[in-house]
This record gives sequence, C-alpha cells and structure tokens, in this order.
Amino acid sequence: MDISVVIPLLNEKESLTELHDWIAEVMQSNRFSYEIIFIDDGSTDASWDTIVELSKKDKHIKGIHFLKNFGKSQALHAGFKKAQGDVIITMDADLQDNPNEIPDLYNMITKEGFDLVSGWKKKRFDSVVSKNLPSKLFNWAARRTSGVKLNDFNCGLKAYKNEVIKNIDVNGEMHRYIPVLAKNAGFTKIGEKVVQHQARKYGETKFGMERFINGFLDLITIWFLSRFGKRPMHLFGALGVIMFIIGFGFTLYLGIDKIFFNPYGRLISQRPQFYIALATMIIGTQFFIAGFLGEIILRNSANKERYSIKEELNF
Repeated sequence: MDISVVIPLLNEKESLTELHDWIAEVMQSNRFSYEIIFIDDGSTDASWDTIVELSKKDKHIKGIHFLKNFGKSQALHAGFKKAQGDVIITMDADLQDNPNEIPDLYNMITKEGFDLVSGWKKKRFDSVVSKNLPSKLFNWAARRTSGVKLNDFNCGLKAYKNEVIKNIDVNGEMHRYIPVLAKNAGFTKIGEKVVQHQARKYGETKFGMERFINGFLDLITIWFLSRFGKRPMHLFGALGVIMFIIGFGFTLYLGIDKIFFNPYGRLISQRPQFYIALATMIIGTQFFIAGFLGEIILRNSANKERYSIKEELNF
C-alpha cells in the first residue's frame, strides 16, 4: 500500500464527508493505493456515525472510536499502530489542511529520501493574538531547545516513512514534537514544505491559549527525556553532588572558624551558614534519592495502553 492517511478528530461531523471526498479524488487521480484512518477521539456529536456511513460506501475507510476524549497524541498513537502504508500522512479533520499537498509530500519521502516532512503554514488564517504570535514564540523555543530546524512544529500536515512511526512513542501531548521524537530515535533526514493553510469552514477551534502553555511544559519534558530519560541519575546525581559539596564546604568553614579563629564566639547553630549547610546537604541527598528512584522506575516500568477503544472499522 502506498499511503495511509491518519486523521484524528473531535466533533468534526460537518467536515468529514467533504474531507473524505477531497482525499479520495486526490488519491484516485494520482493512482495511489491508500487507506484513510479516522480516529474519533471521543466526539459528542455525530462524527462516528458519519464515519460509519462513509465506510459503507468506501472500503478504503477505516475507523477507531475512543470511549472518551484521550487527546490528539493518543489518537495518533492508535492510528500509527494500524497504519500499513509505505508513507503515512497525518492531517487535521477541519479542512484547514489541503489534501492536494499529499502527492508532493509523498514524493519528498519516496523520491528525495526524507524520513519525515513537516508542513509549514507560512501564511495563516488564524487570529494574530490568540494563535500566530504564541505559535511563533513556541516554534522559536522548540528550535532552540531541540535542535530541529523547523518553522512550524504545530502543523498537523506531515508525512512519514512507515518505519518512523513504528519506532516512536507518541504519548501525553507530544504530538507537537514528533519531529524531535523521530530525531531522537535516529531519523535525522527531516524536511519541511510550505503548505497552503485554509480558513476553518465549519465549527470552532478546539485549541485555546492553554495549549501553548502546555506546549512549553512538554518542551521541557522532551528536552529532559531526550537527554536524561534513560539515565536520570546523571542529572539528579550531578545536582546532588553539587548541593552536597556546597553544604560540606559551609560545614568545613564553620568547623575551622570555630576551632581555630573564634572558639568562644556564637554557637555554630546560631550562625546562618549552619542552616545553609544543613539545607543544601538535605537537598543534595533528596536529589540522589530522586535519581535512584528514577533508575528503579525506569527498569521496572511496563508499557500500558493509554486509551480505550470502543469499536473499530475495517481492521
């Protein structure tokens, strides 16, 4: 199979039929063999009913229905597990991503040899205050932190080699950082393509300003995991050593000063340096404990499913 189109969605019933028809037209005109995987992330409207009806008319359609809303990352994870295409295309269901971009994305993977190609919505139709400016700041921080030189980490329109999505674990809210996850997994040929962004035709956006706050927190998380995820003791142990040395230094200073220079002065416990030494040594010990616990958890952790599927179509 040439292409798997993976589409996570939440309450997008108005756009699904038009989106399906558009994708099908592109695929058939380019003679691609394909599948379209819709992942309904706990919609409360008739999105799943629409997917079921579409699947009766088109056997290229497959569906996954979550019991409740688990988030876009979990929806992508479920779709990636089922995808069989040589190239996997992800896109949003709100018609803001243009299916006409699919052939060029496919060619960049198959002919130019990219592992991953990310769309860049250079000209956007979103609110400047609520989305454009925060997005620019977020993308700048992501580039500086991750070392992946993309202009638009948030774009849902991306293309992947099959082996890329089979070797990364998308969890939490890490869908924004799939290129970083791919790089950390060893897939370093990452490209970017300017794609057409379209104004939302139906409904309202599901994302608010809080997604950028969460995005920055996730960025810190992925930075930590990429550097210390497999060796937490290297970070916490180093911090523990530093704090312990500071505390021991103050302790040594207090002892020498008391014995040799000020034997009849204030008690050591009455001096502020005593509490600095005590606090830093305790904190250093706690960092060591955190490192040990991290190592133990890492070695004993078991992978568990992070979502519950209500039903599936055509798998």
